[in-house]
Amino acid sequence: MNILSVKDVSRIGREEPLFTNITFGLNSGDKAALIGRNGTGKSTLLSVIAGVLQPDNGEVTINKSAGVSYLAQNPQFLPEDTIKDHIFKSSSPKLNIIRSYEDLCIQIEKETEQNGEVKQTLKKQLEETQEKMDKQNLWEYESQIQNILGVLGLHNMKYKMKELSGGMIKKVALAQVLVEDTNLLLLDEPTNHLDITTIKWLEDYLRNTNRTVLMVTHDRYFLDAVCNNIYELFRNKLKLYTGNYSTYLEKKQTEAEIEANTERRIESVLRFERDWLLRGPCARGTKAKARIQHDMALINREKFSEDKGFTFEVQGRRLGGKILELHGISKKFSKSFDSSTPVIKNFSYTFNKGEKIGIFGNNGSGKSTLLNIITESILPDTGTIVKGENTFIAYYQQNPVFKDLSITVLEYVKEASEVMKLNDSTTLSASLFLEQFGFTGKIQHSMLSTLSGGERKRLFLVRLLLSNPNFLILDEPTNDFDIFTMNILEKFLLGFKGCLLVVSHDRYFMDKICDTLFIMENDGSISGYVGKCSEYIQYREMLEKENKLKEGEASPSASIRSESSSFTPTLSAGDSPATPPQKKKLSYKEKCEFEQLEKRIAELEEKLPELESLMASSDYATSQKAGSEYAKFQKELNSSYERWEELAERA
Repeated sequence: MNILSVKDVSRIGREEPLFTNITFGLNSGDKAALIGRNGTGKSTLLSVIAGVLQPDNGEVTINKSAGVSYLAQNPQFLPEDTIKDHIFKSSSPKLNIIRSYEDLCIQIEKETEQNGEVKQTLKKQLEETQEKMDKQNLWEYESQIQNILGVLGLHNMKYKMKELSGGMIKKVALAQVLVEDTNLLLLDEPTNHLDITTIKWLEDYLRNTNRTVLMVTHDRYFLDAVCNNIYELFRNKLKLYTGNYSTYLEKKQTEAEIEANTERRIESVLRFERDWLLRGPCARGTKAKARIQHDMALINREKFSEDKGFTFEVQGRRLGGKILELHGISKKFSKSFDSSTPVIKNFSYTFNKGEKIGIFGNNGSGKSTLLNIITESILPDTGTIVKGENTFIAYYQQNPVFKDLSITVLEYVKEASEVMKLNDSTTLSASLFLEQFGFTGKIQHSMLSTLSGGERKRLFLVRLLLSNPNFLILDEPTNDFDIFTMNILEKFLLGFKGCLLVVSHDRYFMDKICDTLFIMENDGSISGYVGKCSEYIQYREMLEKENKLKEGEASPSASIRSESSSFTPTLSAGDSPATPPQKKKLSYKEKCEFEQLEKRIAELEEKLPELESLMASSDYATSQKAGSEYAKFQKELNSSYERWEELAERA
């Protein structure tokens, strides 16, 4: 089924057309990505499809039954809205029923606590809402919503949007898009502000969902895992490459080779034809005129130029014998959720020349705090920092501060250096260096105040590199770079002779640059891992599986269908029974959910045998449909079992 149709769409940018006469479509279940250099119009095209911007010509048609959800790069919101208000703004009837159900559960729970009883009107409203949930089979949908909110760390829904950080606003906006009852998702940089663990979850969600996805992202692992179509915006046109990002790279390489060979053949022909033209042939005859016209068309053709990328290695400052030493660093914030747990606990490390270290940890684990302590932006509670005399640190922060926004882009970078001295003894002007990072043409003479937030961050990094540091610290440097510019940065960092310490959610970037990790643990300690980021993620997943298996072996109630057991752990001599931790009791809403799960599990267990018999049917269509439904119901049954066990332990 066709979900999206874009026909002859064009849009003019500030100085020239962004894209012209673009035509393409998406079918149900397609997973597609828009890629291209910064400024080619990827975000603009998404906005046009979403209806936020109007095209200069052409039309966009979205299947009426599909519905569309749009995640903007910079989400819009009402400051006084709570997180819950924002997430449930959708006009979807299903979401409205679920919201009513949750609101009623909260009201009933409050009344029970305050008065010890519940008004009959509230009970009746709840029963009516539960009936609606039953009729439309919304219990699984409601469970999915809670799972999405939990993974994104959105536990307290009462906070107002104006109280949230930029990262949390993006998470709330992502949650809103994912929970909406729509079939077309338009996602602009969905992985920004997510930690690596959450990105992996989102990757799995989008890969397995039946919804159609069109996204802009620079995360290459994410592209590879999720997308089956790549659309490249290049020279105002859109070109489709069927397959994931790795397939796209292979096809681009083949195209480049074919175009280069074609270019060589044309130049061979033109060498002879130019000699003929210089002899001043008579153009009276029809054949001669046609030949001259053909030759002029070849000479004035749009010539192929291979995008080799920009590579450079700087001379670099010399590092001394002592670079940087951390001795017993600890830090605790009194306003943290649990003030008894330090963010960083008793960390010591001596940096060596040429080390490239990545920092891995969930959001809020203290990654940026560690960087701020090392750069002495904040002081540790305990411990000392010893910096070598020749160590020159450059620190790229997520939200850089610009003292003067009235100067131009070129003036700003020239404050750091007029030229970049390269390893081959040549120099690169500040202007040319800016061009390599996407600051071309008039923008170099624009004031900083006219730049977007993303452009300012990129400019800040360019200036840092021009300052020629020998100890480079990068906190999320990839958020505002396109893939092509990131390749340039990666090549620079691979040739960088100094020390590098980097925080990034981009696993491809981390894998390519870093060979050692600092792991931020939950208790504030920092452990080390020698290897790539993707290897560590696999290692952690393996440990989690092993732990689940051990728990399953140790627990006699691994399945709710297991018979009751009188198993009692045996204590060795001298042991004393530990006091079990107090488990949080079920809320009223969770009690309702628990009862509904029991009913739903019984229904599913009855349904599966029926489908099994249909799967054995000689009719292919019947067998295929039953098989598809069986897989769907089996998946729901497994997730229902898991949730039932979780609630049963607290019931």
